[in-house]
Amino acid sequence: MPDPFHVFSNEHWFALLAGFSVVFGLIVVGRKGGRSQVLATGLLAFLNLSAYPLSQAAWMVSGIPLTTDNFVPLHLCDVAAITAGFALLTRHRVLCGLTYFWGLAATFQALVTPAIQVGFPHLPFVMFFVHHFAVVGAALYLPLSLGWRPPGPWWRGPVEAYGWGVVYLAVAMTANRVLGSNFGFASRPPDNPSLLDHLGAWPWYLVWMNVLGLLLFCGLALPFAGHFRKNPLVK
Repeated sequence: MPDPFHVFSNEHWFALLAGFSVVFGLIVVGRKGGRSQVLATGLLAFLNLSAYPLSQAAWMVSGIPLTTDNFVPLHLCDVAAITAGFALLTRHRVLCGLTYFWGLAATFQALVTPAIQVGFPHLPFVMFFVHHFAVVGAALYLPLSLGWRPPGPWWRGPVEAYGWGVVYLAVAMTANRVLGSNFGFASRPPDNPSLLDHLGAWPWYLVWMNVLGLLLFCGLALPFAGHFRKNPLVK
C-alpha cells in the first residue's frame, strides 16, 4: 500500500511551498508581457487542460484501483481546471469570472485540506497538487498578469459564480444519486479533515457551504472596489 497522506505534514508544507513558488514565478514572467506572457499563459493553460488526463495516467501507473470519483471529471476542481484553461486561452468574461471566484474560494481550500489518501512520492499525490495549483495559479494570474477585472456592478461577478455553482451542485447531486459517487462532496464530507466537518451534518452542511461560498465570492470582489468595469481583454 502507498504511504498515507497527512494534512500539515512536512510533505504537505513542501508541496504548498513548491506550488506557490511556481505560481509566483509564472505571474512574474507573465507580467513582462510579449513573448514571455504568451509562454507563461500557454503553460498555465496546458497544465489546467491536461490536469485530468495526466491525473488518470498517474492513477493507472500507480496501480491503485480507480473509483468513480477518480475516474469521472465531475469534482468542482475538475470542472474549474477545464474552465481555467479555456479562460486563459479565450479571455471569455464568464470563464474568467468563474476561474477567479471558484479558484480562490473553493480550489484554494483543497490545497489547505487536500482530499487525497496517498502521500509523496506517489504520482497521484504529485498530480493532485499540480492540478489544484494550476487552477489557483490561473485565478491569480488573470488579474495580476493579464489585467483582468470583473465587470460592474460589484455584485455581478459573485452572483454569476454562485449561480453557476448552484448549477454544478445540482448536477453533482444527480450524478451521485445515479452513480453512488461523492462529487462535490455533496453526499458526505471527504475522509480527510476539512472545513465541511465544522458545518454540521448532511444536508445542513450543504446549506452553510452555499452561504459561505457566496460570502467568500463577495469578499473576493472587494479588491476591485472602484474598478468594476469591463476589461477590454475580456470578451
